[in-house]
Amino acid sequence: MKLCSISSGSSGNCIYAGTGSASILVDAGISGIRIEKGLNSIELTTKDMDAILVTHEHSDHIKGLGILARRYGIPVYATQGTLSAIEENTSVGKIPQALFHVIHADTPFKIGDMDILPFSISHDAAEPVGFRIGHNNKKAAIATDMGCYNDYIIRHLMGLDVLLLESNHDVRMLEAGRYPYYLKKRILGEKGHLSNEDCGRLLSRVLHDGMKQVYLGHLSKENNYEELAYETVCSEVTMGDNPYNSKDFCISIAHRDVASAPVIF
Repeated sequence: MKLCSISSGSSGNCIYAGTGSASILVDAGISGIRIEKGLNSIELTTKDMDAILVTHEHSDHIKGLGILARRYGIPVYATQGTLSAIEENTSVGKIPQALFHVIHADTPFKIGDMDILPFSISHDAAEPVGFRIGHNNKKAAIATDMGCYNDYIIRHLMGLDVLLLESNHDVRMLEAGRYPYYLKKRILGEKGHLSNEDCGRLLSRVLHDGMKQVYLGHLSKENNYEELAYETVCSEVTMGDNPYNSKDFCISIAHRDVASAPVIF
């Protein structure tokens, strides 16, 4: 299986996952042109995609969804709450109903030879989910846009080969920044986003000897920067209550403007 972050950040998200016979996108929150360019960098095209999985309906996750679904007839998989919210979003445009497929948290489904398991996340959206993706005993997960985590989330992130995990903001930068109070409160709340520190603490709970790659994703452009996210998360892992040092693992940033180096596992 291969996973590649085409774009990850507060301004747009799109992740590719695939095997030799099936290919999917998780979210399409950037332009179709950028998605095509990112796929081209790993020798694929948008026409090769078998499905688009949508975590939730916020614009940084669905900006390019309408054009891709209509132009290429790509099926869209999302919860009923998310699909209803997408239909109400005039900026996405009309997507043919035949392309919509309703999924449910904790109910597995298949795309080709990939096993997909959606799981509920805590975010201020209609019915948001993260995704666990499996193929031939290899497992990856995408978990962003979470205001908090609990034992349920931890269970869904156990035993992975690859994890893309939210490291959205530095709390001090956010508190001292120019965002209005209501927005700071939203981001810091239980339906907001994970801080660098919380990302590191959650990561410490799910690391194991077989973890091959960790991507830190969905970084805020205004309240974080790559070096700070990386150093904070690594510090939490190394100093946390676990047997590992951050240097034991390949931890890197899922970039905002360029596709990250893909991992094959």
